[in-house]
Amino acid sequence: MQDDLEKILFGASEIAARLDELALQITEDYRGKDLTVLAILNGSLIFMADLLRRIPLPLRLDCLRVKSYFGGTETTGRVQFDPQTLPDLSGRHILLLDDILDSGHTLAAITEALRTERGILSLKICVLVRKLKKRAREVEADYVGFDIADEFVVGYGLDYKERYRNLPLIGVLKT
Repeated sequence: MQDDLEKILFGASEIAARLDELALQITEDYRGKDLTVLAILNGSLIFMADLLRRIPLPLRLDCLRVKSYFGGTETTGRVQFDPQTLPDLSGRHILLLDDILDSGHTLAAITEALRTERGILSLKICVLVRKLKKRAREVEADYVGFDIADEFVVGYGLDYKERYRNLPLIGVLKT
């Protein structure tokens, strides 16, 4: 599979070290609070599992299945998810976890649904990867694993047509 990559951006040891740092920061920020992590599937699955095992807090975990790429290498601007499937998050501090902040469509749609329909105490966003580019929707992450150029990346949960998620690294796919 690594033969399909143009280059490797972050190896397994770099990712593990960065997750240690993120977990420490999140732990400090949420100590003594009722934290619920809302993970966006499928992309955040590997990131979520590895990050949450590093956070020594009694937290809740919920997941939300969302689609926005539909098989290509660029987001369509369409975000598919059912806001009615969101769990009851009222009275909780929410950490929204996603694999990538790209156009902003996905995270903006979810944060709007959370802020308008739920009585949450706070909402922060954590992403594994943030593309440094102008976004179609205005949204920012509070916690970021890595900043990257505007390239199509795979691995560590990030996919192309549902493949490459299981790579233990983050790399740029050959075009």
